[in-house]
Amino acid sequence: MELGRVGVWLGSLSLRAAAETRELARELEELGYTAIWFGEGVGTKECFTQAATLLAWTERAVVASGIANIYARDPMAMANGARTLADAYPGRFLLGIGVSHAPSVAERGHEYTRPLTAMRAYLDAMDGALFRGVEPAEAAAWVLAALGPKMLELAGERTRGAHPYFTPPEHTAMARQVMGEGPLLAPEQAFVLETDPGLARAKAREHMIYYLRLDNYRRNLERLGFTEDDFADGGSDRLVDAIVAWGDVDAVRDRVEAHLDAGADHVCVQAVGADPLAELRRLAPALREL
Repeated sequence: MELGRVGVWLGSLSLRAAAETRELARELEELGYTAIWFGEGVGTKECFTQAATLLAWTERAVVASGIANIYARDPMAMANGARTLADAYPGRFLLGIGVSHAPSVAERGHEYTRPLTAMRAYLDAMDGALFRGVEPAEAAAWVLAALGPKMLELAGERTRGAHPYFTPPEHTAMARQVMGEGPLLAPEQAFVLETDPGLARAKAREHMIYYLRLDNYRRNLERLGFTEDDFADGGSDRLVDAIVAWGDVDAVRDRVEAHLDAGADHVCVQAVGADPLAELRRLAPALREL
């Protein structure tokens, strides 16, 4: 699998109509983004159908889920969905899975249990899942949404690696230290191409406010030294600047490079400004240099 150095995390772009998504996926590939990541939340497009369409609409890019919710399907369905796409598109589908968050799991009608215990049991069931199809020539690959040290350890031991979300380069350095060399480390990095601090931070807070309500992200930020004061009102300036890269193209490129220098193998950038596709177009030439 040629994941490359820099991909795109689609964010809101993944919710657009099929005809529009088809064209933007092809354009992102031509711009040089080597992977296309998308999320799966309550009420979004379903993971494997979304992946299948993106794979069909592109030629080279790796398509990756960031992440498929383990409460949305049983382990056999998850494992065999990955095997099916790995067989159809060798080396081009990366399955990211995660435990999601208590409110999202409750909306699906499930009970959110201890994350590490739930993920270990789920991986055991995936590994033992019956598959009556032909095994793909290149084995299906999966990674974990991992933030804390124990989940990162599990990611490095049981899967291809980790896909941290909503994290600064300092977390990337910690994750690499925990997992050691070898496992894939592919963090997400949000950005806004805006040089006015007030405007940039306002747009960043619009993106961040939902995530700051979720315990998993708050606990992870606390491990990195942030406090309750940093979480108020959409995030302190210090927190906003750590999570969302803003400024000109060079400033955003430098943040991506900081993740790579800290031990990331691949960084997926998420445009959270007013016109995400336009921002990805402007940023692409600079990222091709990394």
